[in-house]
Amino acid sequence: MLCEDIIRYCAPTMACIKTGSMFNCPCCDQREMLDKMREVNLQLRGKGLRVLPLRWKDGRVLVYVYRPDMLANDLMTPNAEHLLLECGYACGNPSRCIAQLMQRLRENDEFPHEIGLFLGYPPEDVDGFMHRKDEWKICGLWKVYDNVDAAARQFMRCRNCTQEYVRQYEQGCSLDSLAVAG
Repeated sequence: MLCEDIIRYCAPTMACIKTGSMFNCPCCDQREMLDKMREVNLQLRGKGLRVLPLRWKDGRVLVYVYRPDMLANDLMTPNAEHLLLECGYACGNPSRCIAQLMQRLRENDEFPHEIGLFLGYPPEDVDGFMHRKDEWKICGLWKVYDNVDAAARQFMRCRNCTQEYVRQYEQGCSLDSLAVAG
C-alpha cells in the first residue's frame, strides 16, 4: 500500500518536477510502517529521494517524500529564508528545518502555513497565503498569488506526471524504476 500511495501522491517528486509531496496513510502498526519506510528508503536512496513520517495521529501517518538536494536549494532562497525566520525556524540546515516542521505538526492540528516551502511551492505564493489570504488568483496544488502562468504549467506537468506514473505502476513498473535519479 505504501508504494502505491507514493506513486499516486508523489509522482512529481519522484520525477524531479517537485521538491516534496506528502499524504496521509492509515497506520495500525507504527513499527511495521517504519519498517516499510526503511525498505522504501533503501530502494530509493540512490535516486536522491527520502521518505519520512512527519506526524503520527489517530491511526494515520503523514508521509513526506522529498528530494533533500532540491529542498536545500529551495530553503536557501532569500524569500524562503525570510519566511522561515519569520516563523521561528533556524535556517541553513534543511534537516533541522524538517525537525522543526515535525514539532509544529505535533503541536497543532492544522498545517503550518510555511509547509508549502517544504513541498516546492514558490515562496511568493507561500507568503501570499500567509499574508494575503483572500487575494489568490488560481488554485491547483496550492493557491497562487503571483505568476499564474508558471503555476498553471506546473499544475499540468504534475497532473500529467501522476497519470503516467500510475499507468506505468499498474502495468508492473516498480517504484525504484519509476524514480528519476536527481
